[in-house]
Amino acid sequence: MIWTAILLGGVGCYLLKLGGLSIPARVLERPVVERVADLIPVALLAALVAVQVFAHGHSLVLDARAAGLGVAVLLLLVRAPFLVVVFGAALTAALLRL
Repeated sequence: MIWTAILLGGVGCYLLKLGGLSIPARVLERPVVERVADLIPVALLAALVAVQVFAHGHSLVLDARAAGLGVAVLLLLVRAPFLVVVFGAALTAALLRL
């Protein structure tokens, strides 16, 4: 049973990749398609961050993760380097959990 799921998943990924390569170039060069293609990864990443920060099981929570996200946003607003943002957010969450 598990091998069937693995094989079907592999075939599905291959067909999805093949479908993306089959789209004509004139469709991909439209300004609307380019704008949407640029914004989809940002929206997906934002949704993933929101779920990981504010959810615990089936409930919403505000804890040290939210404070760490807030510090990360503030550091990004002052244009801090990426590693400073990551370490600042992690340090804030760790100190609040301590």
